[in-house]
Amino acid sequence: MKKVAILMGSDSDFGVMSKAISVLKKFEIPVEVHVYSAHRTPEKVAEFASNAKDNGVIIAGAGMAAALAGVVAGHTTLPVIGVPLKSNALEGVDALLSTVMMPSGIPVATVAIDGSKNAAYLAAQILAISDEELAKKVLESRQKQSAAVLAKDQELQEKARAL
Repeated sequence: MKKVAILMGSDSDFGVMSKAISVLKKFEIPVEVHVYSAHRTPEKVAEFASNAKDNGVIIAGAGMAAALAGVVAGHTTLPVIGVPLKSNALEGVDALLSTVMMPSGIPVATVAIDGSKNAAYLAAQILAISDEELAKKVLESRQKQSAAVLAKDQELQEKARAL
C-alpha cells in the first residue's frame, strides 16, 4: 500500500494535523510526518516533494501565507491536499486563499480551515481507487457515519415526542 506524507510548516501545527494521522492510522495507511517550511527550508521542501515517489498522496498543512502545499505541488505530480490552518490575524482565511488560489496546471485539493481529518479521508479515497481492501474500509467508515446520524435522529425524535 502507498503511504501518505503529512507535512506541516511548523511543529505548532501538530495539534490540528495529528487528527489526519489518527484517521489514516484507522484505515491502516502508513504515514510519514515532517515539519518543513516553504519559506525557512525551501530546499528541503523541494527535495522531499521531488523524491516522494513512495507516497501516494501528500497532505500539507500551513497557516498565514500557506505556501507549503503549492510549493510541494510544484515539485511533484502526486496528489497534494492542502490544509489551511487558522492563524490569529485572519482566522485562517489568509491560509485558505493562499492554498486554494493555485495556477492552472498545478492543482492543490483544498479542505476547510483546520480540516485535516477531511484531508485524511480524501487521501484514503484517492488511494482506495487502486486498493480494493482500502475501498471496503472507506465504505464501512461511511456506513458507520450514516448509522451514527440515524441513531442521533432517533434520539431526537424521542426527545421531541416527550415534549
